[in-house]
Amino acid sequence: MAALFLAPLYILINVYVVNWMIRWMGACHRLFQTMTFRITFVGVYIILATALITGFLIKKPAALHRILKHIGNYFLGTFLYILMVIAVVDLGRLILKYVFHTPFIGQRSTFVITGLICTILIISLSVYGILHVSHVKTTPYEVTVAKTVDGMDSLKVVLLADTHFGYSMGTAQARRIVKKINAENADVVCIAGDIFDNEYDAISRPDELKKLLKGIKSKYGVYACWGNHDLNEPILAGFTFNGKKEDYNDPRMEEFLTDAGIHLLDDKSVLIDNKFYIVGRRDASRCEKVEGSRQTPAQLTSSLDQSKPIIFIDHQPKELEETAAAGVDLDLCGHTHDGQIFPGNLIIHLFWENSCGYLQKGNLHNIVTSGAGIWGPSMRVGTDSEICPITINFGK
Repeated sequence: MAALFLAPLYILINVYVVNWMIRWMGACHRLFQTMTFRITFVGVYIILATALITGFLIKKPAALHRILKHIGNYFLGTFLYILMVIAVVDLGRLILKYVFHTPFIGQRSTFVITGLICTILIISLSVYGILHVSHVKTTPYEVTVAKTVDGMDSLKVVLLADTHFGYSMGTAQARRIVKKINAENADVVCIAGDIFDNEYDAISRPDELKKLLKGIKSKYGVYACWGNHDLNEPILAGFTFNGKKEDYNDPRMEEFLTDAGIHLLDDKSVLIDNKFYIVGRRDASRCEKVEGSRQTPAQLTSSLDQSKPIIFIDHQPKELEETAAAGVDLDLCGHTHDGQIFPGNLIIHLFWENSCGYLQKGNLHNIVTSGAGIWGPSMRVGTDSEICPITINFGK
């Protein structure tokens, strides 16, 4: 419903953007003032600006559907920067003109130079953001848990989250991720949800992707929990279109994990080598649509031997106080993407106690990763795609 109300606003904003683009190009050269050029430019812009909705509506042929999806995701990020830059510059222009009465503000040369600077800035941010996604960073952490483990002084865990395999993320990113993980010689790998990007069919080569993920090397295996996007749910520009409850679960997602050698922990715990526990929580948002409820941290740890280290995998960094009180030693999360693109990285901390990085609450160590993939705009600006190797030192 919200999407329908915002559609007219989206159209008006694009009219505002196109108007400024045409005026600036016309000021640059006479060629851009011709009706032929302007009609062609507006036509191309309409194709780009409507790719989100056409990609959502047009399912066949599959190749066209995928192309439109890619165009829509790339345009969305670029459009955000076009809008921000034009709005800031236009506001500055109004202030200089009507408050400070600056004489040069109305000159053609000022308009042309300002527009050129804006164009270079927008293109630079967009190209950097698109390319930066593929650079997978390694962000290490080291924590100490006041428990002893027979025959083990430390444990190396690699945290991975938010791969969002689908239209934007595929085998190329998976190959980079697996290479980074295997370089860490991990004891165990934990995937904190959002493995998929709402549509299993969005994965272009699922068999190849399975094979790549099955190549993750670790002593004790790979464990995962679901995230809020690990279900079948149509999404348009961030807005979800709810269907029937029975339609949300796509059995192919769980089959994919099994084939890839990934152990799903859905409100379940496992004791590894009689040394430490890994507990996978159901996602709070996914529960509202699929499972219905999830156990509290206290319920999940009540039957565990709390003299042994307890590692939680929980997609969203929620209920940290309750998790600490339940005797959990390490809580591994994702979901936030650290805001993914500027200025989201500056405001995301307003919504989460720990939006990204490390936080200690009592004996609990909470680590939130910015994720190894992307959602929505196909770019990262001001944030990193990452994996997080975590060295847990034991000893009282």
